[in-house]
Amino acid sequence: MSGALEIGYLQLALALGFVLLAGGASLWLKLGLGRDILVGSLRTFAQLFLMGYVLIYVFGLQTPWPVLAIFAGMIFFAARIVTGRVKQHGVPVFWPIFLSMLLSYMVVSYLVVGVVVASDPWWLPRYFLPLGGMVVGNSMNAMALSVERLFSEVRNRSAEVETLLCLGADPREATAAMFSEAVRAGMIPSINSMMGVGLVFIPGMMTGQILAGADPLSAIKYQIVVMLMLVGSTTVGSVLAVSLARRRLFTPAQQLRPGFMPGDERSS
Repeated sequence: MSGALEIGYLQLALALGFVLLAGGASLWLKLGLGRDILVGSLRTFAQLFLMGYVLIYVFGLQTPWPVLAIFAGMIFFAARIVTGRVKQHGVPVFWPIFLSMLLSYMVVSYLVVGVVVASDPWWLPRYFLPLGGMVVGNSMNAMALSVERLFSEVRNRSAEVETLLCLGADPREATAAMFSEAVRAGMIPSINSMMGVGLVFIPGMMTGQILAGADPLSAIKYQIVVMLMLVGSTTVGSVLAVSLARRRLFTPAQQLRPGFMPGDERSS
């Protein structure tokens, strides 16, 4: 099978028509998204072209430390994005989210690349960074959903939490139901993706390999591994993030922090 068809700069310019369509819809419907669409488009071009040139150098590395440093950097910026989506003032959650991501994504990426795919060495950049990047990119949405759901549940059920604390429960016992709901919220998207893959949509990795000329059956095997690893990474990451974030909701005296107390108007 032949490789992927080459896309020229003129064809890239033609693809900007889709962005113009989105911008026109924003103006027509007064959505106020024009600036975000423009900035997002510019960042897409700049970041991906930069990544392309960087990967040319990275794929030639013969030591794992730069590869792991790049992967940790990807996780750092993903944690920043997730933290920005969690709308809760006064509760520092960046480090819990970052540490949860770093541990869960590193372990899952190692198992996938080094054990399942059996890359030799396990940190080979051509495999580790693309597959690890898929873990980060797809799982960070689950992380944001799970932490945001935890905060929302505790805010809405703060009276229940306070009652359980007064009856002698510790913070873990008082928020057990909310913990489960938060983890469930983070896991549902990846499970839904497994339900529809192959029938509703053809995933990105499989599409890319097929366009590059890979055997469809080989591409399918890789995609199955990706789908399964995403379920694992979202599960482990969500459990760790929610566990660490939950500790930030309580004072050393095991009371809810301001913003989560019953009737507190600052909780938004």
